[in-house]
Amino acid sequence: MREKQQDIVIGIDSSTQSTKAVAWNAEGEMLGEGRMDIPLSMPQAGYAEQDCADWWRAAAGSLKTLTGQIDPARVAGVAVSNQRETVAFLDEQGEAVRPAMVWLDERARSELDKVEKEFGNDRLHQLNGKPHDITPVFYRLKWMHTHHPQQLKSINKIVDVHSFLCRKLTGRFVSSWTSADPSGAFDIREKKWSQPVLDYLELKQDQFADTCRPGDFVGSVHEAAARETGLLEGTAVYAAGGDGQCAGLGVNATRQGQVYLNLGTALITGAWSADAHISHHWRTMTSPNGEGYFLEGVQRAGTLLLDWFVNNFIHSPAEDKRALLDVLEKRAEDIEIGSEGVTVCPYLTGCMDPHWDPAARASFHGLSPNHGREHIYRALLEALTLESARFIENMRLEGLEPEHIIAVGGGGNSKLWTKMFCDATGLPLSVSHSLEASSLGAAMSAAVGAGWFSGFAEAAERMSRMQAPIMPDPKVKPQWDSLSVRQARAYTAGRL
Repeated sequence: MREKQQDIVIGIDSSTQSTKAVAWNAEGEMLGEGRMDIPLSMPQAGYAEQDCADWWRAAAGSLKTLTGQIDPARVAGVAVSNQRETVAFLDEQGEAVRPAMVWLDERARSELDKVEKEFGNDRLHQLNGKPHDITPVFYRLKWMHTHHPQQLKSINKIVDVHSFLCRKLTGRFVSSWTSADPSGAFDIREKKWSQPVLDYLELKQDQFADTCRPGDFVGSVHEAAARETGLLEGTAVYAAGGDGQCAGLGVNATRQGQVYLNLGTALITGAWSADAHISHHWRTMTSPNGEGYFLEGVQRAGTLLLDWFVNNFIHSPAEDKRALLDVLEKRAEDIEIGSEGVTVCPYLTGCMDPHWDPAARASFHGLSPNHGREHIYRALLEALTLESARFIENMRLEGLEPEHIIAVGGGGNSKLWTKMFCDATGLPLSVSHSLEASSLGAAMSAAVGAGWFSGFAEAAERMSRMQAPIMPDPKVKPQWDSLSVRQARAYTAGRL
């Protein structure tokens, strides 16, 4: 049993653009929050980099803000949810030897054909659950192996954000299964670094972090970290992992029939499976509760696509952006399904499922003088919606039985967008009471580790809360199905 005064757990959500440290109680109520941005550098076309020291600055700064709002003595544990497929390269002192490569990085395109010839895509897919795509860290390691082989061999630690922050907090490099898995160098069935993959890259096991089950004890906050964060020295740190999987846990989607929809920078649609179901329709990820797997469809540009459009073509410094978006959404609501002929291919930063084509790009079709920015905005929403709707249909075709969608992320605030998903899929949709589902999932991991609950199932049942479901309108489903056929053709048209 936990001590009565230790009634808070903290979920640190270290995402691509910012870190949020959120305090939660056993009922899933938010008790306080700290936030700090993380800079992103794109020094040349195809490169996306960060200084891993900024990961710690943002984590420590957000924790310092949070611990000013709560009593740190009440904290039973801390856990990290991290941006996935992002990697840092460290020396023996734990300092970066080169910039960290972010999941948006595309420099490894040249390695795709080499991997197919030298290792075999099917063999790799069976080991790591990931179709042929540049997003897993594996391909950037292959790029390093090709272009900087001596530097790669000499690197002391190759780490994800989770293990980097755990080291800063406790002195130990530890990856959970769900933070190691997205690297593409992890055997998802054996739950360990894949020796065939490491041999291919000429790397050693000790260059990577130790791995453990989600919810396991990582270590205690040491004195220096306590000074920087406001946490008490000795506070327990538990393993959580990848932000996409943590979000699924945060909305209690680690059970059959539930589909989680993360409307964030990337748009992620996923469902739990007891087995490691391998398919080109999704990537197979380890589950955040340590049991089973998540089958994920990913659009690399979700709200990133919407922000790109608004920031570059609509918003001006003289306008209030929030008010502008409210007007834009209201006008888009008044347009019928199909955006009066405007269709969009939404692959701004390449395509994962269903085409696994890193060279794919966004395109707009059917524009005329009668169309305004509200038509394009609605067409963007429709395209993102239909990509996910086809993913859910593919799950049905492969024997899964999706029954209910749970939405999280900033896009969950859009009544128009959530109703689109509901109607296009024919499934009821609930929006999570808290849009900070990744932090909540990490907090659940800390709560399980601290002994608050018997396991993840009880933690998710107690701590997750949903708004009333939105029900689909069956009368408009044929219109969405017809639009889906047209919108799917935009990919081919955009390649001409």
